[in-house]
Amino acid sequence: MDLALLRPNVGIVLIARDGRVWLGRRAGATPPANWQFPQGGIDAGEDPLSAAHRELREETGVVSVRLLGQTPDWIVYEFPPEHQGSKLLKGWRGQKQLWFAFAFEGEDAEIDLEVHGEVEFDAWRWAPLDEALDQVIDFKRDAYRQVIAHFRPLVEQASDRSS
Repeated sequence: MDLALLRPNVGIVLIARDGRVWLGRRAGATPPANWQFPQGGIDAGEDPLSAAHRELREETGVVSVRLLGQTPDWIVYEFPPEHQGSKLLKGWRGQKQLWFAFAFEGEDAEIDLEVHGEVEFDAWRWAPLDEALDQVIDFKRDAYRQVIAHFRPLVEQASDRSS
């Protein structure tokens, strides 16, 4: 796949003090595979870390974070033929994502799914890392396998500190 046909994007794994991760239920998406990590596009001229902070704030209201790590390379996925969303109409064939892991240093009351106006998620919860793989839409599963493998040590460290 030509990377030029993939929308530049960031994804965020938000890790709670006890090692669980933040999952949001996509507003308007059909269950059961409708939970995912925050993610979003990188604006023209925006660096990926700034995009990750912006997307996290817009989608969850969260600003109290500390960077723990990021993936060294793009993780890619293609949209399936039946995916007829606006991104496909704009010529994108999929997404290339840089992923960031953040430690959540705030309180749950900071989370506000309506802070931006455009609601991406209509519910959220803290969950074990591996649960994300079972809850995400099929065409993102391989990308999630890579993200989970990369960030598992950071999640385990958080979990060990809370024990």
